[in-house]
Formats: sequence, structure tokens, C-alpha cells
Amino acid sequence: MTDSIPVQDVESIKKQEQLPLYMNRNRVYPRRVSGPYRSVKWWVLAVTLTAYYIGPWLRWDRGPGAPDQALLIDMPNRRAYFFFLEIWPQEVYYLAGLLILGAIGLFLVTSLMGRVWCGYTCPQTVWTDLFMWVERRIEGDRNTRMKLDRAPFGLSKAAKKMAKHGTWLAISFVTGGAWIMYFRDAPTVVEEFFTGQASLNVYFFTGLFTATTYLLAGWAREQVCTYMCPWPRFQAAMFDEHSLIVTYEAWRGEPRGKHKQGADRDGRGDCVDCNWCVAVCPTGIDIRDGQQLECIGCGLCIDACNPVMDKLGLPRGLIRLDTTSKQAARAEGRTAPLKLVRPRTVVYGALLVIVAGIMAWSLLTRAKLEVNVLHDRSPLFVALSDGGVRNGYTFKILNMNPTPRSYRLTLEGLEAATMSIVGVAEAGARAATLIAPPDQVATYRVLVVAPPGSLGAPSTPLTFALTDQQTGEQAVNNTVFRGPER
Repeated sequence: MTDSIPVQDVESIKKQEQLPLYMNRNRVYPRRVSGPYRSVKWWVLAVTLTAYYIGPWLRWDRGPGAPDQALLIDMPNRRAYFFFLEIWPQEVYYLAGLLILGAIGLFLVTSLMGRVWCGYTCPQTVWTDLFMWVERRIEGDRNTRMKLDRAPFGLSKAAKKMAKHGTWLAISFVTGGAWIMYFRDAPTVVEEFFTGQASLNVYFFTGLFTATTYLLAGWAREQVCTYMCPWPRFQAAMFDEHSLIVTYEAWRGEPRGKHKQGADRDGRGDCVDCNWCVAVCPTGIDIRDGQQLECIGCGLCIDACNPVMDKLGLPRGLIRLDTTSKQAARAEGRTAPLKLVRPRTVVYGALLVIVAGIMAWSLLTRAKLEVNVLHDRSPLFVALSDGGVRNGYTFKILNMNPTPRSYRLTLEGLEAATMSIVGVAEAGARAATLIAPPDQVATYRVLVVAPPGSLGAPSTPLTFALTDQQTGEQAVNNTVFRGPER
């Protein structure tokens, strides 16, 4: 039965059968490596961390009285600001749309290039890379760190450990503090924090995010990817034989064995079993065992393998970013095309365009004016001494403009009805002018009176029409006018 299974998969199965059901963590000591994939990871790390730490300090002028932080989720005032966009609570569907876009985009990228998100842009990967860089700078490379951990505890070891963990905690503190700044004005919350004037919530969440960053990026590391993250469990459903993933050319590398430059190969493959691919892997796996749940697709094993091939005078690409279909074709001495356009990528791409189009259309056509009318519940109506009936309403104007607005309110649907607005219009009016401050909700108390004999049913349709006197934009709210049973 094993005749149809690739050699590396057979070896992987044998290794797994020998593992105990429960075992302690084998600590991973990734070795320093340089190459194209490592360079891309450094650039992604620099760009993403710079964007994260600088984001709260970016300013955006929204006019007087409005916050000038470009990226802000203002929980007390129930607003979210993204540069020129302002999201109100009732527009939370925009945030849902962004999450849907992110998910579909992730599905598309995964179907094309495997776990490129995990290997390059996942926050766990980015901060773990930063922490490991600090570790190498203080404690040295792989062999030096392993030797240090095995050495007895002394002053030198204590100094290095304290320096490393102190630096980790400092990075974690800055990380947790930066996250808080996305929910409060950055300069204000920093001043309050260090002068002891910040709220208990600020101190608590800063400490919480500091602790989680320190534990996940400093201690847990690859265990987050292997045991805590759900993405590896179902990302394989988005792969197919045409997805670009990190692969090992077993047909070329096996049987592996030690080799000196210029010596006869003696039927051995190109893999010299140097284990550099294992030494540089941030999750500690052996890519030669085939595809594994722990592999994050970072490509560092490719950077480690290619220089070894160069030294031996062998072709590069023993480990490469490739598709399984092309690997199988080369093993048979033929070529296979790279198929980026496939049914699943077309479906993901189409969904991405559709959702993005809907969101763009919604943003371009979004109204700057909304009204909300709440009918009094107790009492539903008041019978007047002259036989008329009065209903009370709480009328709210959502002015989503950065300037104050003047609106014209009119009644429609109950022809004989009149209204009064507390503090604005006396009884008997059919229309009134209302003012709403910029970027706020203006609330008015509206009393509508129906004269005797004008009601033919206990519930009569009534419409409030509000028109912006500057732009002509109109908002309409349909409600009902309650009366006694007849």
C-alpha cells in the first residue's frame, strides 16, 4: 500500500507512529538565515510595525469640535474615524463588510499562494520575528543560545536573560499602549497615563495587552500557530494541486545522505542531510517530511537550502515555492503550467469584487441625514377637552455633517393634524424649522394634535418629512397616530 505514497510521507508517518501521545515541548531555536524570503519578511515586519505604532499619532482635520486623530474608535461618543470616513453606530455594517472583505481576500490569497498570511503578515508571526531578533542580538545565534540554556545559572547568564526579557517587556508595553491609543486620543492618553490621571480601564487593558504580547510572542511562539490558531485546521480546504506552497523535491533529493563536493554521488539524491532547513524553521519542522500543519509557508528553508546547493555545485530549488502538480510533472520529466485562474480563485475573486463594489456604492451614496421617531408608549394618546386627540413623539435628527444644519419639518398623511415643538414652535403649526449641531444628534419633543372627527380608525398613518434647507436632502419617517376605538 505504501508503493503509491511519496517517500517523504512514508517517513513522516513512521516518525509520527513513534511519537508518544503526550510529550513535553521541544523548544525551537531558529538559526539566523539570509536570503530573498528573509528580506521580504524584514520589509513586511518594518512596514507593518511602523504602521501600527505610528497609526494613532496621525492627524486628520475634521473641523472644530471633532477629534483630529486619523484612526480612532471613540467608544464614549460611539464613533469610528478612518481618515475622511466617519462611521456611526447604525453603520456598523461597514465594519462587518471590512471583515468579510478580509476573509474573502484571505481565502483568495491562500488558494493562490498557501499560508502567505501566516508566514509574513500575521501579528503573531511579526511580533515573534521581532522578539527572536532581540533574542539573537542579546544571546547569540542558535548554537550559542542552546549552549547558554544548558549552562549553569551565573551572572553572565542572568544578565543576558534579564536584558532579553526586559527588552521583550518594553516592546510589549509599547505594543499594548499603542493599541489603547486607537481608542483614545494618543497625546491625551499618554499624558494621563504617565501622570496617574488615566482611568482604571486604561491601566488594566494596557497591562493585559502587554502581558499577552509578552507571553505569546516571547514564550508561546510556534505553539500559538500549532495549538491555539484555528486557521491551520481548515486552510487546507482552500489548497489544491495548483496552489503555490513550500515544497521539497523528494524525487530529486532522495535518498539523502552526507556528501562532499566533487565526490561520487553513489546513487544518492541531492539532499546532503545538512538539516539547515530544520535549523532555520521558526516552527521547528522538517519540510522534507511533506506538508504539515505547523508549516507557516515563510520560505526560510528555501533561503537555507539554496546556498548549500550552490556550494555543492547542484541546481537550486531542492526546496522551493511550487505547486504539487508541477512537482509531480517534473518528477516524470515533463512540465506543467502555473494555473492561477481556477474555479475557486474565480469564485473568490468575484466575491471580492462584488462585496467591494457594494461597499463602495454604499459609501458613495450614504446619506448625511437620518431621523428617528419614537412614539410615546404611556400614554399612547391623550383625549383633549374639545374632542381632539394628541400624540407625543421624540424626534431625533442625526446630522452627519461637520457643520450645523437648518431643517424644515413637515407633517404628511393626516391632513388636519397640527403640531407643536417644545421650545421651537407653538401649537397649530404644520411646519417648523429645526437646527441640528454639527456631527451630533439633535433631540426634540413633538406633540401632534388631530382635531375632533378627523380620525377614522384607532391607528392612522403619519409621516414626518425633514428637508435640509441648504442641500435639499430629505429624510422621511413613517409612523402612526393613535386614537380611541370607535
